[in-house]
Amino acid sequence: MPSALSVLRNGTYRRLFTAQVVALVGTGLATVALSLLAYDLAGDGAPAVLGTALAIKMIAYVTVAPLVTAVADRVPRRVLMAATDLTRAGAALALPLVTEVWQIHVLIFLLQAASAAFTPAFQATIPEVLPDEQDYTRALSMSRLAYDLESLFSPVLAAALLTVVSYDRLFAGTVVGFLASAALVTATALPRPAPVERTGGIYAKAAFGTRLFRATPRLRALLALDLAVAAGGAVVFVDTVAAVRGHLDRPAGAVSVALGAYGAGSVLTALALPRLLLRSTDRTVMLRAAASLPVVLTAVAVLTATAPGSWSWPALLGAWVAIGAASSAVLTPGGRVVRRSTADADLPAAFAARFSLSHGCWLLTYPLAGWLAPWAGLPLTVAALGAVALAATAAAAVTWPVRDPDRLDHVHPDLPPGHPHLADARPAGGGWLHGHHYVIDQHHHHWPGRDGTHRKTPGRSPQGSLRSPR
Repeated sequence: MPSALSVLRNGTYRRLFTAQVVALVGTGLATVALSLLAYDLAGDGAPAVLGTALAIKMIAYVTVAPLVTAVADRVPRRVLMAATDLTRAGAALALPLVTEVWQIHVLIFLLQAASAAFTPAFQATIPEVLPDEQDYTRALSMSRLAYDLESLFSPVLAAALLTVVSYDRLFAGTVVGFLASAALVTATALPRPAPVERTGGIYAKAAFGTRLFRATPRLRALLALDLAVAAGGAVVFVDTVAAVRGHLDRPAGAVSVALGAYGAGSVLTALALPRLLLRSTDRTVMLRAAASLPVVLTAVAVLTATAPGSWSWPALLGAWVAIGAASSAVLTPGGRVVRRSTADADLPAAFAARFSLSHGCWLLTYPLAGWLAPWAGLPLTVAALGAVALAATAAAAVTWPVRDPDRLDHVHPDLPPGHPHLADARPAGGGWLHGHHYVIDQHHHHWPGRDGTHRKTPGRSPQGSLRSPR
């Protein structure tokens, strides 16, 4: 059985993955440097500066990705990704020169808007480079691994560099990372994307990915699972310091250890998933992982409501490992679900929609984790987020059919005889019956009902394109 690393034998993917890694390292260095810059400019007001920067990041992610995708088909994808890397490098280059807090916010929006354009384009390119499903699964695991290792090692690298250079030099590392990413992308020959045949203006094109999620049951379930992950992740990223420093009264270094436990759980799961997904379906793995989140969060709520003992610290570390593992088991196969549910030409729109909608989930759970804790206390906050995770998982289980085949037999009551799409169809039920790999496109605007019939929405322009066979 090949390991996840075996996918690096593909030269095109290897260069793209390397571009992703160096850009992530640069982003990690910028995160540390930005914290120190905010303290220099705002002193004790630095948390407010960073909190606003985080909110700006999420707003950029939610709003920019669909809009960029709507016009991205006019630009070669390699040019688009390289241009966004250069934009991010320019923003990072300007950050050490700022003298006012508002300038930080403007540059952060520019940098994150470029990231919101780069990431969906990158995600849509990988399944075209790796058409084999097992290779693509390994690539998803490698991507998850890159994110987790960056979160673990970038702070260590930044700390080492800060012993020999001032923090503003860390931004130079960020610039180098983005420039290297741009160079790698530019030097890589990418497959020609399938032609996009959607009609309508920019708004219609931007909304197509969201409509795709709304119309496809398994994609609606995927969004609910993203909300469950955001609920667990918000506890880790927002409330770890309160649990470790406030409740357990442990030293500052223990916060990093707890966050490292979360990353370790995610890394180990990402490495195990390619083999696990050979034996189990995406639905089974993702729902079981999400179902563990409310259980773990309930345990954390009890832990934070109980007087600390010798067992408390190992229990919290175990809970953070479990949350990291469950999150990885949901997030990593998500790309497979999107790919399975989308026409080749619509992959950029689908990945942009998931990028935007999933970060909308974090935009809900981050404030809940941050604002509820000072008012209601940590145990109630964790319990509330556990309830969110439970409701989201239950909604996903109901929405995602247990029997969910790729091929669906369905009736077209709206297409005329002789239409090219009906080449293999036969008359039935007041229309034309046939079956194929079913996705939402210009011939299929709704998921088939139990009788296999779907009807075209009156007055709606055709959008999407027919999925090419794999």
